Amino acid sequence: MNFSLYAGIAVLGGLGAVCRFLLDGAVSGRADTAFPVGTFAVNVIGTLILGILVGAGASADLLRICALGALGGFTTFSTWIFETHRLAEDGLLRVAAVNIVFSLVAGIAAIWLGRLIGGLL
Repeated sequence: MNFSLYAGIAVLGGLGAVCRFLLDGAVSGRADTAFPVGTFAVNVIGTLILGILVGAGASADLLRICALGALGGFTTFSTWIFETHRLAEDGLLRVAAVNIVFSLVAGIAAIWLGRLIGGLL
């Protein structure tokens, strides 16, 4: 890997994190629920985009820049786990369980759909 690849990953990672912050806030601000809809939306969208890139046969360097950089900054496993843990601590065990199941099912469906879409491009 060369310097420009590292720089691209760093810059797009920062942009991805800003986009996550903005989208999560916009979605969460409109929802009146304990379910972490903002994080859910961000992670499913990111997974769909990753599937499209893989399905379209993106080059290894493009995947590194997009997957590690932009989508790595955009999606968030740690926030998903933290929010799930917080829900359980607050006694919202069903909501926590729904967050786990829905996130996993939607993530798998999104990557599958993304690969199909990418394959058509």
